[in-house]
Formats: sequence, structure tokens, C-alpha cells
Amino acid sequence: MKDRFLLLDELWKVQRANGHLPTAELRRLAEEFDLSEIEIEGVASFYHFFHFKPAGRHTIYLNHSILSEFQGLKEVREAFERATLARLGSVDPSGEFGLFETSCVGLSDQEPAALIDFMPVTNLTPDKARRIVQQLRAGLSPESIADEVEERIYYLGENDEVVFFRPYEPGRILRKLLDLSPEEVIEQIRDAQLAGMGGAFFPTGTKWDSCRNQPGFPKYIVCNADEGEPGTFKDRVLMDQLPGLLFEGMAVAGYAVGASSGILYLRAEYGWLLPKLEGTLTQFRERGWLGRDILGIQGFHFDIRVQVGAGAYVCGEETALLESLEGKRGEPRTKQYFPTERGYMGLPTVVNNVETLCAAARVIELGSAFFGRLGTPSSCGHKLLSVAGDCSRPGVYEIEWGLRVSDLLEECGATNTRYVQLSGPSGTLITAGEFDRQICHEDLSCGGSVMIFDDRRDLLQILRNFAHFFRQESCGVCTPCRAGNLILTRKLRKLALGLGDPTDLQDLRSWGALMKASSRCGLGKNASNALLDAIRKDLKYFRERQSNNGHALSRGFDLKQAVQIYEKFKS
Repeated sequence: MKDRFLLLDELWKVQRANGHLPTAELRRLAEEFDLSEIEIEGVASFYHFFHFKPAGRHTIYLNHSILSEFQGLKEVREAFERATLARLGSVDPSGEFGLFETSCVGLSDQEPAALIDFMPVTNLTPDKARRIVQQLRAGLSPESIADEVEERIYYLGENDEVVFFRPYEPGRILRKLLDLSPEEVIEQIRDAQLAGMGGAFFPTGTKWDSCRNQPGFPKYIVCNADEGEPGTFKDRVLMDQLPGLLFEGMAVAGYAVGASSGILYLRAEYGWLLPKLEGTLTQFRERGWLGRDILGIQGFHFDIRVQVGAGAYVCGEETALLESLEGKRGEPRTKQYFPTERGYMGLPTVVNNVETLCAAARVIELGSAFFGRLGTPSSCGHKLLSVAGDCSRPGVYEIEWGLRVSDLLEECGATNTRYVQLSGPSGTLITAGEFDRQICHEDLSCGGSVMIFDDRRDLLQILRNFAHFFRQESCGVCTPCRAGNLILTRKLRKLALGLGDPTDLQDLRSWGALMKASSRCGLGKNASNALLDAIRKDLKYFRERQSNNGHALSRGFDLKQAVQIYEKFKS
């Protein structure tokens, strides 16, 4: 019997070999894993990128984020439909092409973008789309057609204060461990006041210390590289440019907490990074930086494997990610235990994202004092921001905590900006009157995404895209999120058609508050954030989109009036 945690890998093998998941193969997997066919199908059906029917010899996934919409997605989509003869969401008659849409693929700085057989193509135009299809028909491989992803990196500050993108010397950080005990490593992380960079900002030192003090063994370090928040791509850049820094950060965490295994959970959309990541791991093992007794430190045994996901935004939530790692549906767990208490396989586990682990590695390299003198009193160090949208210089910006939004807009070449969405659709929407606010824990917390919208953009189009995204990505387990996102989607469509009335605005507020209070996980709790911000900050905009006759659409059904004619006829 195969170990359950191998299930996602086996499903990927079957799909790559067959173009989909045939029933006979699912039956075989059920026997090999000693699971029912229904359970195998239940796992596979949870993930967007698994198909039960043939999906084409070449699968094309178009990114339908709002940033892609504003950069010409509609025209690109139509060009692909005409060139492939495949309607969106289906396969062409010959079975050559499958054309699908998916959520953000982590290329927001180079939109419109797509994945062709999971290889990236960027800055698409209708002409480029037609040319790609012609090349595929001519037999060229997706690898030869794929674009080299351009990594635009900007640093705002003094050069000697760079944290993330300073020159990297492989192995240097690990050698620092020769002079540090595990307790001293955790103390350095505490002294640097390093907080998690994924959005929750939980103190990293506290998390590591909690895991170290748990009695269970073995312990695990899990790197959350499921960077699914639309508009976010900073972790992509780190893994592409500095994979060694990430793996040293994971090893440092393993040394600190006494873990022997690390797992990098890589979102399927970043599968094109896998050869680079695996190559770096091979080099680390050859140099003695992974394996047993690393650098001669007795008892420091640590190795890393990469697990590729299969397309589910909710797996960015740490407990859903752990479920996925175990070969299950990526549904969030109840909050009875922290992962440091019962995490992967029920054992003590540290879950940190890519940026946090890279920052931890730099803390050990540069010292907590260096880190601590940067930023604000409650936000020490630097932050990476994924900046995209209506600006002339999109890319990843390394900033010092405390930077004003207006300064960031000036640096990235944004003009006539009306709205900025921080931390993706689940984050905070701010308007022009707030651009003097600071990006820091004390004011505007930001997990990493900065979407910029100028005065050409329609707010309802933005909010409808966000609502559609959350409706599609909800796991459906809890009613507030499942039903709430559907209702928000329909109410926003009604407003967009000019048919809204005051009760719709009140319903949007009420459902948004209900979802925040009673959803099971962060997806549902935060799905209405941008909408509630928009209503509170730009109420005039919504009132202008109400129908003068909107109440006619909201009347109850009057049975007596409805049957009057029938009653007259009957008599």
C-alpha cells in the first residue's frame, strides 16, 4: 500500500500520461492506496487542474484576474478561441487544444499572461496568441514557446541596507550555525522582531519556539509557496532569483526547532520553477548542506522535498495546505490545535511562507541588530511588495516598513490613481484621500500585493471580479462563505446593471459582516473586505448606480392581486 501523502504526485503522473484522469486509472490508484474510488475522485475533484475528461493535448490556462481584464484579456481570449476552435472551458473538435480560465497565475506584472502546458507566456496580445497556436500546430514544444519571465526588482532605500536582494553567497548562512545553538537562533529571530510575511504577521520566533518545545517527533518545516492571492508574485521572484536563500532559511528553521524534514509546497502555477528548485536541492546535498550531520554538526539531520499542488486558492491557508500535503482535499481544519502542536501527519510543524524564511536566513546572516534598526517600532525590517496595475514600472519592490503609499506610487510611475488594493482581493481598499498613510503594522498592514487602479477603471468591475474569484475558490464546506459569495456576486451584478436599490446596499453590508463573523476560515472571513471598504469610503458611487425604479424588483409576491383576473373569469 502506498503512503497517502503521495496521492497528488500519482494523480499528476496519471494526468500527464493520459491528458486527464481515466476511470480505470483512478480505480488502480484506489487499490494501490487502499482507498475507495469515491475518495480518490473526491480528492481529485477538489483541485482545479485535475480533469476527468480529456483536456486537450495542449492545455491553455488564461489568467482572469482583474489586472489581466484591464490589460486586454477579452481580446486575447477571443483570439485564442478563434485560433484553436475551442470555446472557453472546453476542448476543440480535434482534441488538440483545451482552453480554460484560472485564477491569478503569479504573473501580474506581465499581463495578460497564460500557462500553456504549465509553461508561462506573458504580455499577450491577439497577434501573439494566434502565433502561439500556429507554433503549437507546427509541432513546437511549449518549452520552446514559453517566455523567459522577466524579474523586475526595485529597492527603495540606502544600498547598504538591502535585506533580501543583497548579494547572496551560498552556504554562508548555514556556516553561521557552527557558532549558534538552536536556542540562540530562535533568540536572534525574536530580537529581530521578525513577523510572518504572509499577512497574519504572527511572531516567527514565538512560532519556532512553540514547535521546538513540543514533545512529538519527527518535526517538520513546511514552506508555503502556494502564493495564490491575486496580484501577488514576490515569492515567485524569490524562488526564481534566490532559491538557495530560501532553502538555507528552511534549514535554519529545521536546526532551530529540531526538525529533520522540510517540505516546499509549490503551487502548480509555478511548476515551471521546479527544475531550478530541484537542481538547487541537488547542489545542496552534494555540498553537505542537506542530509545527515550537516556541516559536521552532530545530530543536525535535515532534508527537503518539493510537493506540487494542483490549483486551489484555499490551500494557501496553512491547515488546508497541510491537508493537501497529506494527500487529501485541501479543506481548512478546525482551529482546535496550532500546526506547531499537531501539524503535518499530526506532528509538530512550522508553516512559514517563502518571504518569511528568506528573511529569517538574512537575520542569521546580518544579525538581529541590523534588522531591528530598520522600519518602524512595531514593524522591523523590510517588506517585499508585488506592485502591478496602472503604473509604468510594475515589479517587486523591497521597501522599509513605514513607506507612504504616495511615495510608492511615485516610484512605480503611477498617475491619476483612484484606488489601491493592498494584500489582494482579501485585503484593504484605499482611496486617493488615504495615500499619505504608511505601509506598516501600525497603519496599513500589507501581505505583499499592491494593485493600482487609475481613474479609467470602474469600481464595480473590480469588485465583481473579486466576488467571482471568491465564489469560485470557496471550498463550500461552510454556509456563510458558500452562500455569501454567491449572494454578493448576484447583488453586485444587479448594481452593475443599474437595477439596485437601497436594500441591496444594506444586504451587501449585512452579508459581508455575517461572512466575516461566521465563516470557517480566512477565505470567507476576508472575502468581503474590499466590498465593505468600497461601500464605506465611496458610498456616493454606489448610490449613483441605484435604479429610480429599483424597488419594483424587490416587491414581495401578492397572491391575491395575481389571481384577480382568474377569479373574475371563473365567476
